[in-house]
Formats: sequence, structure tokens, C-alpha cells
Amino acid sequence: MTTFAVVEFKGVSKIYGAGDTEVRALDGVDMRIHRGEFVAIMGSSGSGKSTAMNLIGCLDLPTLGAYEFRGVNVCELDADQRALLRRMYIGFVFQGFNLLARTSAVENVELPLVYRRVPARERRERAMESLRAVGLENRAHHTPSELSGGQQQRVAIARALVSDPSLLLADEPTGNLDSPRKREIMELLVRLNEERGITIAMVTHEPDMSVYVSRVAMFKDGKLVGDDAPEHVTFAGPLSTRPLSSRQSS
Repeated sequence: MTTFAVVEFKGVSKIYGAGDTEVRALDGVDMRIHRGEFVAIMGSSGSGKSTAMNLIGCLDLPTLGAYEFRGVNVCELDADQRALLRRMYIGFVFQGFNLLARTSAVENVELPLVYRRVPARERRERAMESLRAVGLENRAHHTPSELSGGQQQRVAIARALVSDPSLLLADEPTGNLDSPRKREIMELLVRLNEERGITIAMVTHEPDMSVYVSRVAMFKDGKLVGDDAPEHVTFAGPLSTRPLSSRQSS
């Protein structure tokens, strides 16, 4: 059975410079990420994985080819429309957490809803629900300095989840953590994927992280050279069927 593609690259190239200085950061890439998948985007430095992440997150546009997000051609959107798409449908998790230092965990999680003008009471309820999903409701009123690295990343994940995104895009989410905290965060992402059906694309340079995912998209020299489903991983979970057009526009 064919599943819904959240992300689809069709012959995507990203070219910098021209002539002798031309660099193809991506070179004719075809790739899909289906609803409910947990995909690791991997490769060495200069492989094109970070460029792919920027395109997936609508932070940049292809030079050639087409990128469709939930069936919408992102290349046909203007900058404001792409910003709205990011705000409404993509949750970002970064290596550096990017939490506001003097702001409590729950207030950090509320931030995306502030931009969407969600009323204060609803913001707080949804933020607490998101913190419960990552096991941190009892740290809701702690500031980042009062939390461990693993707890800070959990808050960042809760913030990414609070707006109910179509895609969770994680950029090296375990890069600043020690081994026990890496395992803690990856097990959390697996649980969110399996139990809640959240689609996750994770950029990582750490081969050990591949044991947690349902598929590895391997990049080398701007090309997709491998796109495999590890035998040791299975996916089963509820999938959201809410269409793109049904979401709120404010």
C-alpha cells in the first residue's frame, strides 16, 4: 500500500557558484519521506546532508528540480508563504537546544503558539501536555540552567511538538550530549514515532544513531547513494490523516 509522502525531492540539485567554481551541494536527488517514518539523513562532512536538511525545512530552495511538502510545490511559494509553512507544519530540534535562558521550560514550549496568537490559557494547556509527552511536566517551571542537557533537549522537542507539526526535523539532536543522554533522547524520539505516529527526519553524522530509525538516507558528494530500511527496526503506530488544508491558518 502506498503511503502519503510528507517530503518528496524530484531531481533536486543545489548549485553554488558557476564555471570553475561551481559546487553541486546536491546533484539530482530523488527522495521521499512518508508519513509515519523515522528517517536518518547521514553522510560525512560535505556530503550534502545539511543542504538537504535546509531544503526540507524550507530554509532554502533548490536550483533545479522540485521539492514538494505534503503535495505542495515549495518552489512556487514566496518567502512569506514558506515562513508560514515552516511555522505551521514543521517542528525544528537543534543540536544547541536554542532555549531562552531566563524563561521557564513551559514558557519556552509555549513560544511557537505565541507566534500563532493562541490564547494564553490554551497555550499553557498545550505546553503542559507537550511536556508530559516528553516526561518533563515536573520541570515545567525550571529554567534551562536548572536542567540537564538531556532535559533541555526534551524541552526543545516538546517545543517542536506543541504546534502538532506534520514533520519533526531534528538537526544533530544528540550532538551535544553524552552517551546516556544520547540514548535517552533517541529512545524518546522512537517512542514519539511509534506511539504517536510522528514523522521524523533526523540529520546526524553519528553511525550509532542509525539503529533507532526506520530508514537511512545516505549522502555522498551531493548524491543519495543509499536509501535503506534497517532490518532491526519496525514501525507500527497511529498515523494522523488530517489533510494539509484542514489546519488553521493563523
